[in-house]
Amino acid sequence: MTIKRSFAPVVDPRVRVLVLGSLPGERSLAARRYYANPQNQFWRLMSGVVDEDLVPLDYDARLARLLANRVGLWDVVASAQRAGSTDAALREISANDLAALVATLPDLRAIGFNGGASYKHGLRQLGPAAVRYAVHALPSSSAMHTIGLDAKAPVWRELAAYLDT
Repeated sequence: MTIKRSFAPVVDPRVRVLVLGSLPGERSLAARRYYANPQNQFWRLMSGVVDEDLVPLDYDARLARLLANRVGLWDVVASAQRAGSTDAALREISANDLAALVATLPDLRAIGFNGGASYKHGLRQLGPAAVRYAVHALPSSSAMHTIGLDAKAPVWRELAAYLDT
């Protein structure tokens, strides 16, 4: 089984909200872009958080708009073996150093974990550092997560409160 690796974090020192996934799925890995699968609801959900339609933008513009709105992205898994794209199939997990990353973000207020696997692994990785932030277990943006966009959106929009100055 092939080892799959996450991407570099998308952050700058102004980030107030950090959204953490588990490990990019097959389409995202192939495209070398976060949330490249058009069925994934991430960009629609984040549009509600930053109050700006990110969906029609190209990838680089989407990332730029997230950073302009003080939102960063990364994954809790640095590398793992996985057949397909489901988090349930993750094996031989190597963690990203979340504690080191958050230590470089002086304005960080909240961490949103995109899905259950991200939450489970990410909290363990952050350890005691987690208490310094508002932690949100977000319903997965994956289309495989069976609740609809309308049910997910209000929970995701709670992150917007941490973006205000």
